[in-house]
Amino acid sequence: MKKAQSNTLDFVPQKDIVYNKLLPYADRLDDESNDILSKIKGNLGRAVQLREIWPGVLFWTRKLSTYMRLYGRKFSKEDHVLFIKLLYELVTIPKLEISMMQGLARLLINLLKKRELLSREDLELPWRPLYELHDRILFSKTEHLGLNWFPNSPRPRSSSKLIMIKLFQRCSVESVLKTLVKSCRPYFSESATQEMLDEWRPLLCPFDVTMQRAISYFELFLPTTLPPELHHKGFKLWFDELISLWVSVQNLPSWEVHLVSLFARLANDNIGYIDWDPYIPKIFTRILRSLNLPVGTSQMMVPRYVTNAYDISHVVLWVSSLLGGPSKQTQAQLSGLFNSITSFFHPSNHGRWLMKLMKLLQRLPASVVRRLHRERYRKPTWLTPIPDSHKLTEGDITDFVESMMQPVLLAMFSKTGSLDAAQALQNLALMRPELVIPPVLEKTYPALETLTEPHQLTATLSCMIGVARSLVSGGQRFPEGPTHMLPLLMRALPGVDPNDFSKCMITFQFIATFVTLVPLVDCSSALHERTDLTEVEREMCSASAEFEDFVLQFMDRCFALIDSSTLEQTREETETEKMTHLESLVELGLSSTFSTILTQCSLDIFKVALVKVFNFATTNIFETRVAGRMVADMCRAASKCHPAESLKMFVPHCCNAINQIAVNEEVLNEEELDKELLWNLQLLSEVTRVDGDKILPYRSDLVQILQLTLHLKCKQGYILACNLLHHILRSSALIYPTEYCSVPGGFHQPISDYLPIKDWGRPGDLWNLDIRWHVPSVEEISFAFYLLDLILQPELQRLQRFAQGEQDMSRDDVLQSLTIIHHCLLGAGSLMPPLKGEPIPELVHSMVNLDETTLYTGMEYDESRENYRDAVCSVMRQLLHYILEHSEDDTKSLFSIIKIISDLLHFKGSHKHEFDSRWKSFNLVKKSMENRLHGRKQHIRALLIDRVMLQHELRKLTVEGCQYRSIHQELMRDLLRLSTSTYSQVRSRAQNVLFSALGTYNFCCRDLIPHVLGFLNPDNSSVTQQQFKGALYCLLGNHSGVCLANLHDWECIALTWPAIVRSGLSSAMSLEKPSIVRLFDDLADKIHRQYETIGIDFSIPTECCAVAKQLMIAGNPSPEDPVPSEEETAEGVKKQGLKNSESVEKYKQLIGDLLDCLSNRNLPWKFEHIAIGFLSLLLRDDQQLPPAAVTFFVKSLNHDSLYVRKVAISAVAGIMKQIKRPHKKVPVTPSELCGGKEGSCIVAGDRPDNQWLQYNSSNLPRTQQDWDQCVFVEKTHWGYYCWPRKLMMYAPTEEQPKQNLVRDEMTEREQIIFDHFSDPVFINQFIEFLSLEDRKGKDKFSPRRFCLFKGLFRNFGNAFLPVLQPHMERLVADSHESKQRCVAEIISGLVRGCKHWSYSKVECLWELLCPLLRTALSNITIETYADWGTCIATACESRDPRKLHWLFEMLMESPVNGEGGSFVDACRLYVLQGGLAQQEWRVPELLHRLLQYLEPKLTQVYKNVRERIGSVLTYIFMIDVNLPYTQPTTSPRISDFTERILLQLKPLTEGDEEIQNHVIEENEVGEQDERTQAIKLLKTVLKWLIASAGRSFSTAVPEQLRLLPLLFKIAPVENDDSYDELKRDAKTCLSLMSQGLLYTEQIPMVLSALQEIAGSSSWHARYTVLTYLQIMVFYNLFTFMSDQKAVNDVRALVIRLLEDEQLEVREMAATTLSGFLQCNFLSMDAPMQAHFEALCKTSLPKKRKRELGSIVDTIPSADLVRRHAGVLGLSACILSSPYDVPTWMPQILMDLSAHLNDTQPIEMTVKKTLSNFRRTHHDNWQQHKQQFTDDQLLVLTDLLVSPCYYA
Repeated sequence: MKKAQSNTLDFVPQKDIVYNKLLPYADRLDDESNDILSKIKGNLGRAVQLREIWPGVLFWTRKLSTYMRLYGRKFSKEDHVLFIKLLYELVTIPKLEISMMQGLARLLINLLKKRELLSREDLELPWRPLYELHDRILFSKTEHLGLNWFPNSPRPRSSSKLIMIKLFQRCSVESVLKTLVKSCRPYFSESATQEMLDEWRPLLCPFDVTMQRAISYFELFLPTTLPPELHHKGFKLWFDELISLWVSVQNLPSWEVHLVSLFARLANDNIGYIDWDPYIPKIFTRILRSLNLPVGTSQMMVPRYVTNAYDISHVVLWVSSLLGGPSKQTQAQLSGLFNSITSFFHPSNHGRWLMKLMKLLQRLPASVVRRLHRERYRKPTWLTPIPDSHKLTEGDITDFVESMMQPVLLAMFSKTGSLDAAQALQNLALMRPELVIPPVLEKTYPALETLTEPHQLTATLSCMIGVARSLVSGGQRFPEGPTHMLPLLMRALPGVDPNDFSKCMITFQFIATFVTLVPLVDCSSALHERTDLTEVEREMCSASAEFEDFVLQFMDRCFALIDSSTLEQTREETETEKMTHLESLVELGLSSTFSTILTQCSLDIFKVALVKVFNFATTNIFETRVAGRMVADMCRAASKCHPAESLKMFVPHCCNAINQIAVNEEVLNEEELDKELLWNLQLLSEVTRVDGDKILPYRSDLVQILQLTLHLKCKQGYILACNLLHHILRSSALIYPTEYCSVPGGFHQPISDYLPIKDWGRPGDLWNLDIRWHVPSVEEISFAFYLLDLILQPELQRLQRFAQGEQDMSRDDVLQSLTIIHHCLLGAGSLMPPLKGEPIPELVHSMVNLDETTLYTGMEYDESRENYRDAVCSVMRQLLHYILEHSEDDTKSLFSIIKIISDLLHFKGSHKHEFDSRWKSFNLVKKSMENRLHGRKQHIRALLIDRVMLQHELRKLTVEGCQYRSIHQELMRDLLRLSTSTYSQVRSRAQNVLFSALGTYNFCCRDLIPHVLGFLNPDNSSVTQQQFKGALYCLLGNHSGVCLANLHDWECIALTWPAIVRSGLSSAMSLEKPSIVRLFDDLADKIHRQYETIGIDFSIPTECCAVAKQLMIAGNPSPEDPVPSEEETAEGVKKQGLKNSESVEKYKQLIGDLLDCLSNRNLPWKFEHIAIGFLSLLLRDDQQLPPAAVTFFVKSLNHDSLYVRKVAISAVAGIMKQIKRPHKKVPVTPSELCGGKEGSCIVAGDRPDNQWLQYNSSNLPRTQQDWDQCVFVEKTHWGYYCWPRKLMMYAPTEEQPKQNLVRDEMTEREQIIFDHFSDPVFINQFIEFLSLEDRKGKDKFSPRRFCLFKGLFRNFGNAFLPVLQPHMERLVADSHESKQRCVAEIISGLVRGCKHWSYSKVECLWELLCPLLRTALSNITIETYADWGTCIATACESRDPRKLHWLFEMLMESPVNGEGGSFVDACRLYVLQGGLAQQEWRVPELLHRLLQYLEPKLTQVYKNVRERIGSVLTYIFMIDVNLPYTQPTTSPRISDFTERILLQLKPLTEGDEEIQNHVIEENEVGEQDERTQAIKLLKTVLKWLIASAGRSFSTAVPEQLRLLPLLFKIAPVENDDSYDELKRDAKTCLSLMSQGLLYTEQIPMVLSALQEIAGSSSWHARYTVLTYLQIMVFYNLFTFMSDQKAVNDVRALVIRLLEDEQLEVREMAATTLSGFLQCNFLSMDAPMQAHFEALCKTSLPKKRKRELGSIVDTIPSADLVRRHAGVLGLSACILSSPYDVPTWMPQILMDLSAHLNDTQPIEMTVKKTLSNFRRTHHDNWQQHKQQFTDDQLLVLTDLLVSPCYYA
């Protein structure tokens, strides 16, 4: 195939679209594609060398992406590589405009998408340019200041692109960049991994935000597809380091998700090269935890940071990559996982976790199928193959399918619908049909029988549809599959039920799916004729005799459905006559199912069906709206399958009927026509939608009918006649396949030669599809033109005479003529050549050719005939102008004209929206029936034919880059006129057509904009309000098309923005009309949403030119255009310079225009706001704002309007950034700074070489000299994990820009700001405004204002301090929240802004600030404490702590001193914590000092301070982490602290009495006893434990264990909120601890602690041990299960507590046991059963006559306890399988029932168990009954139905 092609093409294509070869004109496509490709190569190469990025490069790259959509990757490998290299160079141009970058990136992604086409030898891409691009955009330093606007909203793409590229539903720049990196990743060089590690390792500081950044870079960039011989340069460099980091993190920080994604990808790319076994239990434990399932009896769930749960798709990929291999460990764990969560899938369970579980279920089989396909069926590529030792064996697959079956079968009936389960079953059935299909069938047959549970039916049918293909094709694994086919079809028929819509639809889908796969041919005669059949085949043959019966029964059902949905039955008289949405869906389902059945029938069955449908249609008369449409559809289906036979019956019948009625002249003029006439017309118009050459024999009859009926008076009648005309023209003029049978050639051979049952479920063969095309013959085309001459010509002449005023016509006549014309266009549009006209010159200047490409779509236009498109066009324009002049209120005619104009412009035989919906439905059907296992396009033949047809349509609809000609210009002016006319509906329809036209023709927007803006011009006084609104709507655009107001081009924006603002002065504008106000709001909003910074610099670097030149000379087809000469290139470079300077001019001009508008006093306030909004969008980081605009914004800081002030604050902050003088940085080698040598291995944490960074009060820079010598490292993360090779540090002061400039030394812009801010009056007003309240109670610390002040003090030093100081002193003393907030914003700006001040200035600053802060902290209130916290945290962020030592020393003075009450204490702590937390690991000394200070205070504090101290302690110990490669910290450590606390808690741990909370303690004075002190201490410690549960990275398990006994003692058992704080906290604390993740080595410690507590004398403690155990085991399930000793210990512990003397403990132990059995942690084995049965047989002492009220009665004897324990044990076993009946259950139920009459509490337990058993097994009792023998059933029925009043 390829060989033959490379001869015609002169090159071997990489991978072209195969469907092109099946088109009827396939032989012409090679020449066409060669022609287009050579043009693309030539012009793209020229455009780059001539440095013309717009329009040249963008125009031709768009052509390239269209080329790929039409032909796939039909170019040589050499060209492929060059295209990629060129685009890579273009995408990474640093100054490139973002929107251009996105477009080019999408194309590059598409070129790289099929990575098997290019190996690493063919292509190598550098990674750093991508990283820089990524960093520049996603971590932009200027975006938050409004200097860069990135497109972040997911935007609908422009209509001209098809839905082919499904990758980009989300269009945000972020996802495009990520996909781009993913696509380039396989081609990074082998040294890339090491370079990346060097670059990002220094960022790995777990307490810092950079951690998230580094890990997400690792996840995105690290290459994992290196070949095995390079693994030592690939993942082996980082795998151990990152996996041990992951394993040791216990509390789901946000970056853990990225690690999981990275490991999943690594595992998938390197199956068999990594030993995952040691990590598997940990992986599965974490997956289980990540599902956030609710566990445990006592409701102690605390929300575990739900947002950070793993992404299911990563989990699925990881698990499916771990399967197989020698150890089989993964499958065991996976079965364990599904066993433990199966019961959550039961339909009775519901919660927010359910979606995750369903996703897991749906995606896992798909992922395993993908892997199997890769191992067994995929063509080997350059990517590393999976070694044989790790391929999935047959046994592996069976185990996998078995482990999934139970949850999937439960999920079939889930509340979220059965779709997920159906997809899972589809994939499982591909692997093991014999395991999957029988259980589904078992559920389906009863569901088809039942009438009472429709949900069950829809669920099972949708699952059957999923497995249909595996069932029908049988195969070796499941040969009896096909025999189920007929029984299923016959039983599904009752589902065609008019009363239940969803059942009806799923039944149609079910029948259609099965029939598509199977030829409906009666093969029963083969039983006698052939002897070579197997048993199953014989069975299939004899069953196939029922096919005819099935078809006829189906038709009867459909007729019944139709009878019950006629208009008379379903509507009142008054309601609408259109079909409702549901009815149209049923119509669609019915007609497609019926046509599928007839397509697949043998001729014999078809003939019977045809007669039946003919009789039904002709013996009744239907109304034409609902029932009539359904019947006509059925008839159409019949005539499409076998046109000759069908037309022979239908056409003569209908023609006769119509002729007989229409003989009377007066019929033609009746308003209401005879029903019979209408019905026959409708029937005729539908049955003629068949193969064109089959209609020709009837042409004279049809023409006669047309002439008779096209001019009926009745609208309904002539519309049906128009449909008939449309359909006749269409079927003669279009190219389309004529049959969609599942076997080429149909089933008409005799049975002896061909046995259809062999073809059940057979896929179509792409190479022998044998499509029967209908290509219009000469005869058909001349018939079509005959019709046009006969019918269209006279109508055009009538309308022309009318438009010239020569002839009168009524409105109805005009409409009728227009309708006929429109239908002629729709029918014969493909025969008419496109509109002619001269191209419009001078819209854009380009040095490259910008011609349109025309595609051949099988039509040779006949130039000799009249071009009706032109004729219609000229008549329509005359008519339109006439109607607009004389009768503008004839809106119906205008609607019709608008439709006609739209079709004149775009219609070539198919509509875009029809194509889109067909494309969608094609994809849906493909998905539901595809075979992912074998792949390679093994679809059904009908689908493949459909796909070829879609390819043909796609070629017809590709209209990108059409030339804009004079005729288009005229039509668009007409549309604009309609878009601004009087009636709103006319306007909106015309606007939609206008928008789609704007997207089609090149550069036409530039031509239209001035005309639209003309309506907004205030000097134009004749504009009406309607025109004004229409013009605004034209600017706004619709949701998918072009937005004229916001084209990314300076020329257009410079026109539209000022015009929008000026329109506020127009006489037509009134702010009283809400619709106009809303329009302006939408317009401004859309511009703000869609604006992205427009480029000013359009340079193309020289590297690109070299690649472009190569592209022009390399490979075939070679371009015709010459390589540009030196002169041309020089000219190009000159033009590029001109363009750049022009852009800057336009930019300045636009700002000038907007400022002019703003200076107009009459401008309404709304437009002032809009203009200021526009100005704020124009701030950029590569071009300073003109001085006039700077003045404007600075003045606006004191504007009356709040909105303006807000915009001005952001803008001035941005301006400060623009005029900042850059500070020089020099690279420093870190080892020089620390003096030591760096170690070779990785050691993180506090090391000798980073000690100098830490805060050390004995060595602070307290003098000018120390300050200058001290090396400040501002960023917190440097040096924690490792040092970068080169650290960028600020150069010494003398090399930095001069500080404290005099006014004369400043630039113009600096002077403007300086003058205003030195002016006390300005500052007074400014501070006045800043300290106003905005929204009461909602205001927060404003980062914008902070940025403003930071910029002021950074750029101007302390110049403005003298003016501001008095204000700050005044504000600090005022306790109003808005005043306090204002001063907090100023102070944080000051502290951050003084980064480069000299020592003397900084010292003065702190002398001023410290007293201010002291005052502020003493005045702090509940409203302001958060703002002060933010203030200090912001001030300390990214600053060297040694620079801020004044601040820290001041905050540390005495945070908790009782002055101002407990509240102020808590606030001071909060503020201090904010500062220290920012400093992370660099202030160990301060943390130690704080801890020393707080420890004695832990006992004597109030509640609110206690919570705050808890939180502060968390931060103090945050740095004490247990991470790999990390040194023990020098910050405070938890273990030492715990030691000291336990000493003080001794009085509580030793005593045995109940611990009560002493309430009076809060107010007591003097020393209390040790015990009270200890209780108060405990309260604070609990707060700390609760606070640290979610925040720290690792839990200090050994330390917490020592507190456990104490907590168990306190925690209450009942769920009661009225408990005091102490008990509630203890309970929360236990809950959090039990959910913690444990390391393997910690499990024995925890268990021994629990065993010890289980021996305690308090039954509360023993009870709580059980609840703790439940949660702990489930949340660490696989870690426990991998340790056999631990399992035995847990089991022993539970069984021991079953025999506890306290009843509550025994019952809880039973519940715990049943939970463990249910999640398969423990299994019900013989010894356990025997143990319980033995306990049950313990004999009780005889009841003696006891004295009444004697005490003996209440103490249970040990025997009773043991007997009860046995019963509880058995009861736990029964309750552990609520949804099924295992083999051991019947016997245990019998054992239990023997104890129904024992003494209490045994009797109660037995009754509860039985009633629970009955409740949970009631639903499926029919199936469960079969597990019991008859005797057992008798006993059971007795028990469950006995008159037991308590159960």
